Amino acid sequence: MSIPIARVLNRLDEYLARKDYAAAERHLDYWMAEAEMTSDKRGMLSMANEQIGLYRKMNIKERSLKACDTAITLADEMRLDESITMGTTLINAATAYKAFGDAERALPLYEKAKEIYEARLESNDRRLGGLYNNMALALKDTEQFERAKDMFLMALSVIEKIGGGELEMAITYCNMADLCACEGKGGAAECLEKAFGLISTPTLSRDGYYAFVCEKCAPTFGYYGLGEYEKELSMRARDIYEGS
Repeated sequence: MSIPIARVLNRLDEYLARKDYAAAERHLDYWMAEAEMTSDKRGMLSMANEQIGLYRKMNIKERSLKACDTAITLADEMRLDESITMGTTLINAATAYKAFGDAERALPLYEKAKEIYEARLESNDRRLGGLYNNMALALKDTEQFERAKDMFLMALSVIEKIGGGELEMAITYCNMADLCACEGKGGAAECLEKAFGLISTPTLSRDGYYAFVCEKCAPTFGYYGLGEYEKELSMRARDIYEGS
């Protein structure tokens, strides 16, 4: 017997949109226990992958990394090997390691995921853009600046092919601004102007994801002296959250 993964994830999205992390944690714990009771490894893997991200958002290192171990172990036991599911699991784990300050440990996982995704996904698949962007951040943290820049450009190339990826492109440009600063080169201001313009695209839906991106990018603008942009994006995020 399998747990209803689609329904579970839809409810999880509702909790995350409200930033109700305590409810999200209880939700995942409940369904993980249900999956374990019926030996539903597919369900267990899905819940473990979600726990990685949730505990990363909550900044609970021990639980996030424990979920990484659980997810990778389950994927190995299921012999997923070169599957897209394995690639996604590796990316989730790598992103957690990077978030908790271990980019060196993250990079081999990103490299393996890159091999899997490039072999199995179309070149315009949004998931590739996300992988390249996250991998670039780990490369930046390990001071592999030129390769990080190449990876950011690859991410932009993928998203541009898809269309409708203004918010993802804005995040990438904010990351590129940080890279410019780390290199001690110019270009940060230009990247941030592009990012703000993309976030301000009139046709974008002002939904929970829009609020998340505004909130994520706002501090970057403030850090580089663009306080007006920071205030504007913070206000947009607050208006969406308060209206939800």
